[in-house]
Amino acid sequence: MYKNLYLKRGKEESLKRFHPWIFSGAVQRIEGGEPEEGEVVRVLTADGEFIALGHWQIGSIAVRVLDFEESDINLDWWERRLRVAYEMRRSIGVAGRGDGQDTYRLVHGEGDGLPGLVVDVYGRTAVMQAHSVGMHVARHDVASALVKVSEGTIENVYYKSETTLPFKAELGPENGFIIGGSRDDVAVENGLKFHIDWLKGQKTGFFVDQRDNRSLLERYARGRAVLNMFCYTGGFSVYAMRGGATLVHSVDSSSKAIDLTRANVELNFPGDARHEAFAEDAFKFLNAMERRYDLIILDPPAFAKHKDALRQALKGYTRLNAKAFSKIKPGGILFTFSCSQVVSKDNFRMAVFTAAAQSGRRVRILHQLHQPADHPINIYHPEGEYLKGLVLYVE
Repeated sequence: MYKNLYLKRGKEESLKRFHPWIFSGAVQRIEGGEPEEGEVVRVLTADGEFIALGHWQIGSIAVRVLDFEESDINLDWWERRLRVAYEMRRSIGVAGRGDGQDTYRLVHGEGDGLPGLVVDVYGRTAVMQAHSVGMHVARHDVASALVKVSEGTIENVYYKSETTLPFKAELGPENGFIIGGSRDDVAVENGLKFHIDWLKGQKTGFFVDQRDNRSLLERYARGRAVLNMFCYTGGFSVYAMRGGATLVHSVDSSSKAIDLTRANVELNFPGDARHEAFAEDAFKFLNAMERRYDLIILDPPAFAKHKDALRQALKGYTRLNAKAFSKIKPGGILFTFSCSQVVSKDNFRMAVFTAAAQSGRRVRILHQLHQPADHPINIYHPEGEYLKGLVLYVE
């Protein structure tokens, strides 16, 4: 049924440890010629022993593993795998609640044994994003299975992969609803409402991965003047306002993001004069501002998307945090993050340490932050740990 891919001798060791990637340099040969990109292949050792099934693709990662057992990758298989993901979200209390929380990640790629697939749920709409050709090919089965396993809580499936698929594959993907269709773009997170721009917004339209960290920020906001840098849709700003901040300023270089931030603040706190938003470059704003904020959030986009950019990224994090240290009020709280996968926790902590030393401020770590439980890390795939953050007290 599937073409057989033989590995070079000894190259099966990482698969025996259940790592879900096979690099192109490990491939010895494929029976019957090279498969179509996105096709499922059987992976065998040099001696012909079965070891995995996965999606074939062109590039440094040649196969993304779907199963370490012989299976038919059909609609039933997708339903079984997605049901496991959905039940895990129910067990940790983020799915199927209906009590002011209907926003969560249902599929987190390798963390759910589905490499190349991301699914975020906003109310009754699931937004699906394929990062591999194989997941693009399987999109209709995935969409059908999502509706079935959610027991009616998901009615619409929106496909949003125009910018995430390998452009060399020349797939011509188009964003749009695969199942259903909805104009209701408001989702609820911990009782707060947010417009979700799944049509044109970044990622799937909202950064679900900061949910727990936004809740933590809410606890620190009371009586503080808050600056939310790189605010995107204003998630941290809205939580800070509910937490009792005296003022909240949101900054992003994108005017569209600022418009969405203002809309989200108005949705939850209509006419509230505590909030102002600025469409401006982050460093330009930080350079010009006075020392008036005693809580600052730094949540920039990824400074490094590949290892070659790591050195420059660390310089960028140091420069950004040093500026915040120099401007924050004495006794202030700094929430600072990196979402760059190639930046390790140690790398990031060293960049922030360097920034603190440059500023000459006394700084203490209050919390070390990470991605939430609905963004699980496959224990056999440590590369899935990407979000890291620090909450710092600055004397």
